[in-house]
Order: sequence, then C-alpha cells, then structure tokens
Amino acid sequence: MSNKECIILFVKYPERGKVKTRLAESVGTEHALALYRLFVKDIMATLQEGDYELIIAFSPPHSLESFQGWLGKDHHYIPQKGDDLGERMKNAFKDAFALGLQHVLLIGSDSPDLSGDIIMTAFESLKSNDAVIGPTYDGGYYLIGFRYDTFLPRVFEGIPWSTARVFQDSMDIFESGKYLIRVLPEWRDIDTLDDLKAFFERNKGSNREAFQSLSYVKANPGRS
Repeated sequence: MSNKECIILFVKYPERGKVKTRLAESVGTEHALALYRLFVKDIMATLQEGDYELIIAFSPPHSLESFQGWLGKDHHYIPQKGDDLGERMKNAFKDAFALGLQHVLLIGSDSPDLSGDIIMTAFESLKSNDAVIGPTYDGGYYLIGFRYDTFLPRVFEGIPWSTARVFQDSMDIFESGKYLIRVLPEWRDIDTLDDLKAFFERNKGSNREAFQSLSYVKANPGRS
C-alpha cells in the first residue's frame, strides 16, 4: 500500500436477523436490514473521499465473495479473526501494520454520518499522541487508532464488550500504560430507535441530507 495512513472498517454481512437486532425490535427486521445496508454505504462514501487506504474487515470470515458482490471487488478485504470483538480488532490492527501501514484507525459501521473532519482530526492526532479514541453516547467508542510504534494490544483484552464500561475500562488501560491519548468529541452511533431518531434530528437540516440512510428514514416516517 502506497499510503501509510489507513482506516479499517468493521462490517458484518447484511443477513436478516443478524444485524441491528436491537433496532429491529422497534422497526422490524426488514427495515433494520435495509437501514444497516445503507449505513455501510453512507460511511463508505465518506471514507472514499479521504486520502488514505481503506481496509474492509469483514464477518463472517468465509464471506469474501458475498462482500465483493455487495460492495465491489476494488477494495482491500481482510477477514475478522478471533473469538470476541476485542480479539478481532486486535488482529485487524496487526494485519494492517503487517502491510507496512504506519497510522491506522478502526471504526464500525454504526455511525453513517461520521464526518470526514473527525477522521482527519484523528489522523492528525496520531502525529503527536500515542493513540486516539472517540467515545460514544452509550459508553463505548466509535473509533480507535494507533501508530505502528505505539500499538497497545492489551487495550483489547479483558474488556466487557457491549456494556457501558467499554470506554472507561479502555481509558484505564491507556492511563496505566502512561499513554498520551487524544479523546475525540462524543458521537452517537445507531443501535436503538432513540439513536435513529437522534440521527435524523441532527442531520435533517444539514447539507448532508444526501445520505441514503437519512432519505430512507424520511421515506418511512412510521418506522422512526
């Protein structure tokens, strides 16, 4: 890879009943599936505007052909490997650094309106910090990043994933290692109906209304 900066995007294959399950409890399985597919399309549209490499870390690990049929064959794909989210993220960073990349960010597909400005701020932060992290409204994080020489695998170990302790426990590990870390502005990803409503409210009057997921919510008001 010619560029030394990279974003890893974690994506699940959009199968009915296996994505956005908490959102599906409110809007139904079909609408949750449709929204998830659009979330991925929207965040990828933003990522492809930047001057950095994009790696799609896909799950399940034997679904490469399905992903290429969905998102195209022109991307760099790596399978997610590991028994839990932490192990999968840790291995994705290792794979990226093994490719010779120097500054690597990892994000999920739950923040379709994450701005290019925040991403560029995250990359800039790595020039003078050991790591960067973006907390979410519910106690997790939407972005984490390292330089090649400051990667800290243990920040992905022993974390109670999918709880409100994820961000704070991760910060405790960073602080115990005396890491210089940049904390980005809090963001609200989309897991529940309330999150979807908040997404609609913060974007409905902006110039980002071209988002496919926002257009879908507008066209299906009874589901938001």
